[in-house]
Amino acid sequence: QVQLVESGGGSVEAGGSLRLSCTVSGLLFEYYDMTWFRQVPGKAREGVSCFTHSGTIYYAESVEGRFTISRDNAKHTLELQMTNLKPEETAIYYCAAANKVYETSGSWSSLPKYHYWGQGTQVTVSS
Repeated sequence: QVQLVESGGGSVEAGGSLRLSCTVSGLLFEYYDMTWFRQVPGKAREGVSCFTHSGTIYYAESVEGRFTISRDNAKHTLELQMTNLKPEETAIYYCAAANKVYETSGSWSSLPKYHYWGQGTQVTVSS
C-alpha cells in the first residue's frame, strides 16, 4: 500500500518560514519524481516545486529564491523549506509522486502524471 504523509504545516505571519516534510512508503522512491503542489479552495491545484528521480529541480516562478526542495532517497522523504511566506500562499500543500516512466509526459506540474498523493497539510500565512 502506497502512502504519502505530509507534516510540518501550520500558521505563520507574513515573512515567516515553515518546513514541510513528506514521508513515502510502499513504492520504489528513487524511481519517482516527487513534487509539492498547493491548492486554495475554489482554485486549481498548482505545482510548487519538483525534485525528479534523476536530480533535476524545478520551481514555480512565484517561489523561486524563497523555497528550497530536497529529497532523501535513503529515508524516502521529501522536504520543502519555505521562507518569506506571503498571505496569498495560504493553501493546502500536497506531496505527490509520479513514476519516472511519465517523465516526458508533459511538464513537471502536469497533474495527470501523479498517481499518488498525500492527504495534504494546511499552511496559513497571516498578514
